[in-house]
Amino acid sequence: MLASIGNQRTDGLRHETLVVDSGSTDRTKEIAAQHGCRILTITKDEFSFGRSLNIGCQAALGRYLVFISGHCIPNDDSWLRTLLRPLVEGRVSFAYGRQIGGNGSRFSECRIFEKYFPKESRIPQEGFFCNNANSAMPKELWERHRFDEELTGLEDMALGKQLTAQGMKLGYVAEAPVLHLHDESWSRIRTRYEREAFALQHIMPEIQLSFADFLRYFASALLHDCGDALQRKTLSTTFPEILMYRLMQYWGAYRGNHAHRAVSRQRKEHYFYPR
Repeated sequence: MLASIGNQRTDGLRHETLVVDSGSTDRTKEIAAQHGCRILTITKDEFSFGRSLNIGCQAALGRYLVFISGHCIPNDDSWLRTLLRPLVEGRVSFAYGRQIGGNGSRFSECRIFEKYFPKESRIPQEGFFCNNANSAMPKELWERHRFDEELTGLEDMALGKQLTAQGMKLGYVAEAPVLHLHDESWSRIRTRYEREAFALQHIMPEIQLSFADFLRYFASALLHDCGDALQRKTLSTTFPEILMYRLMQYWGAYRGNHAHRAVSRQRKEHYFYPR
């Protein structure tokens, strides 16, 4: 990912890369230093998605802030300037790009990417859905609208809702794709959807997920995925994976939707650092 960022064609515009590290025990900081990144260090106790983003934004020197997940790799060397173009042109206040699966991505997750990140751009778009795994905004806008540091996920959608409520526009840039490569255990997938559903209760409290909804959505997604896999002649090899992914997705969403409002320190660490 860092090599791909370093190879971006920016037409002479300067850019820097910041890494916010929250206690990694692998070679993250060493690799980041090799690629000339500025490294900001926080403890696990300090970590939340919104807080780490705000720390990086505060330290950034540029006019525009670009966010990319550690799971993502720009798909070409024009990704950066393409993602920024709608902001530079003043067409939107927040832009986010396409995400696609790569070799080794789970079948069902690729279908989710296809649903939420289609091939056609929407500049501007309707609604406040967005995803900051591949996104950008002006720094001066962030200074007025910072990320919520208490949410266990979906801090991007919380920001998007805030911006659109004030009449600002979001834009989806399909021509700025990244490969989004998750390598997660089934329990981590369940936890990811659980913490996102928990956060969604704060953003859209009107959304309620009953056990009957869980069964219906799980069965529907399973049938649709199997039908698609059958057409692609991969069902015999992908069915166990489809079954487990959709089960973990909707069971996690159901659990998160029904979690208590207050999250204990132990539970929050489970959400952010699942074993």
